[in-house]
Amino acid sequence: MGCAGSRDKVDETPKKVRKPKPWKHTEAITRAQLTRMREEFWDTAPHYGGRKEIWDALQAAAEAELSLAQAIVDSAGVIIQNPDLTICYDERGAKYELPKYVLSEPTNLIPDK
Repeated sequence: MGCAGSRDKVDETPKKVRKPKPWKHTEAITRAQLTRMREEFWDTAPHYGGRKEIWDALQAAAEAELSLAQAIVDSAGVIIQNPDLTICYDERGAKYELPKYVLSEPTNLIPDK
Protein backbone atom coordinates (compact mmCIF):
# COMPACT_ATOMS: atom_id res chain seq x y z
CA MET A 1 0.00 0.00 0.00
CA GLY A 2 1.32 3.43 -0.86
CA CYS A 3 0.38 7.00 -0.24
CA ALA A 4 -2.93 8.32 -1.48
CA GLY A 5 -1.07 10.22 -4.19
CA SER A 6 1.09 7.30 -5.34
CA ARG A 7 0.27 5.62 -8.63
CA ASP A 8 1.24 2.35 -10.23
CA LYS A 9 3.59 2.75 -13.13
CA VAL A 10 1.82 2.13 -16.40
CA ASP A 11 3.55 1.61 -19.73
CA GLU A 12 2.33 4.66 -21.63
CA THR A 13 4.40 4.18 -24.75
CA PRO A 14 2.07 3.58 -27.70
CA LYS A 15 2.18 0.03 -29.02
CA LYS A 16 2.51 -0.62 -32.72
CA VAL A 17 -0.05 -2.80 -34.42
CA ARG A 18 1.40 -6.11 -35.59
CA LYS A 19 0.11 -9.14 -37.39
CA PRO A 20 -1.37 -11.80 -35.08
CA LYS A 21 0.61 -14.98 -34.49
CA PRO A 22 -0.47 -18.00 -36.55
CA TRP A 23 -3.39 -19.84 -34.99
CA LYS A 24 -5.44 -22.93 -35.69
CA HIS A 25 -9.23 -23.19 -35.51
CA THR A 26 -10.64 -26.12 -33.52
CA GLU A 27 -11.61 -27.74 -36.83
CA ALA A 28 -10.75 -26.95 -40.43
CA ILE A 29 -13.13 -24.32 -41.83
CA THR A 30 -13.81 -22.87 -45.25
CA ARG A 31 -13.37 -19.24 -46.22
CA ALA A 32 -17.18 -18.91 -46.40
CA GLN A 33 -17.51 -20.17 -42.81
CA LEU A 34 -14.80 -17.75 -41.67
CA THR A 35 -16.55 -14.88 -43.45
CA ARG A 36 -19.86 -15.76 -41.73
CA MET A 37 -18.14 -15.89 -38.34
CA ARG A 38 -16.57 -12.47 -38.94
CA GLU A 39 -19.84 -10.93 -40.13
CA GLU A 40 -21.68 -12.29 -37.10
CA PHE A 41 -19.05 -10.92 -34.73
CA TRP A 42 -19.02 -7.42 -36.25
CA ASP A 43 -22.84 -7.34 -36.36
CA THR A 44 -23.07 -8.13 -32.65
CA ALA A 45 -19.87 -6.44 -31.35
CA PRO A 46 -21.52 -3.16 -30.24
CA HIS A 47 -23.77 -5.18 -27.94
CA TYR A 48 -20.69 -6.27 -25.94
CA GLY A 49 -20.35 -2.70 -24.65
CA GLY A 50 -18.19 0.20 -25.64
CA ARG A 51 -18.87 2.77 -28.32
CA LYS A 52 -20.04 1.91 -31.83
CA GLU A 53 -17.55 4.31 -33.45
CA ILE A 54 -14.68 2.47 -31.73
CA TRP A 55 -16.04 -0.90 -32.90
CA ASP A 56 -16.25 0.55 -36.43
CA ALA A 57 -12.65 1.78 -36.20
CA LEU A 58 -11.49 -1.61 -34.93
CA GLN A 59 -13.27 -3.37 -37.78
CA ALA A 60 -11.66 -1.03 -40.31
CA ALA A 61 -8.25 -1.60 -38.69
CA ALA A 62 -8.73 -5.39 -38.63
CA GLU A 63 -9.49 -5.39 -42.35
CA ALA A 64 -6.66 -2.99 -43.34
CA GLU A 65 -2.95 -3.32 -43.99
CA LEU A 66 -0.76 -2.81 -40.89
CA SER A 67 0.30 0.78 -41.64
CA LEU A 68 -3.29 1.87 -42.30
CA ALA A 69 -4.50 -0.10 -39.25
CA GLN A 70 -2.03 1.85 -37.10
CA ALA A 71 -3.31 5.16 -38.47
CA ILE A 72 -6.93 4.11 -37.85
CA VAL A 73 -6.43 3.13 -34.21
CA ASP A 74 -4.29 6.22 -33.56
CA SER A 75 -6.88 8.59 -35.02
CA ALA A 76 -9.74 6.88 -33.15
CA GLY A 77 -7.90 7.19 -29.84
CA VAL A 78 -7.74 3.43 -29.33
CA ILE A 79 -5.32 2.28 -26.65
CA ILE A 80 -3.71 -0.99 -27.68
CA GLN A 81 -3.15 -3.49 -24.86
CA ASN A 82 -1.99 -6.32 -27.16
CA PRO A 83 -0.23 -5.30 -30.37
CA ASP A 84 -2.24 -7.86 -32.36
CA LEU A 85 -5.43 -5.88 -31.45
CA THR A 86 -6.97 -8.74 -29.46
CA ILE A 87 -7.39 -6.42 -26.44
CA CYS A 88 -7.86 -2.66 -26.75
CA TYR A 89 -9.41 0.18 -24.76
CA ASP A 90 -10.97 3.48 -25.67
CA GLU A 91 -10.06 6.77 -24.00
CA ARG A 92 -12.89 6.29 -21.48
CA GLY A 93 -11.50 2.91 -20.37
CA ALA A 94 -14.01 0.62 -22.11
CA LYS A 95 -12.45 -2.71 -23.06
CA TYR A 96 -12.72 -4.19 -26.56
CA GLU A 97 -11.76 -7.82 -27.14
CA LEU A 98 -11.34 -9.10 -30.68
CA PRO A 99 -11.20 -12.81 -31.49
CA LYS A 100 -8.30 -13.93 -33.65
CA TYR A 101 -10.63 -15.03 -36.43
CA VAL A 102 -11.51 -11.40 -37.25
CA LEU A 103 -7.84 -10.42 -37.37
CA SER A 104 -6.26 -13.18 -39.47
CA GLU A 105 -6.89 -16.51 -41.14
CA PRO A 106 -6.35 -19.83 -39.37
CA THR A 107 -3.59 -22.15 -40.53
CA ASN A 108 -6.18 -24.86 -41.21
CA LEU A 109 -8.35 -22.83 -43.59
CA ILE A 110 -9.80 -24.97 -46.36
CA PRO A 111 -9.34 -23.23 -49.72
CA ASP A 112 -12.47 -22.48 -51.74
CA LYS A 113 -12.95 -24.61 -54.82
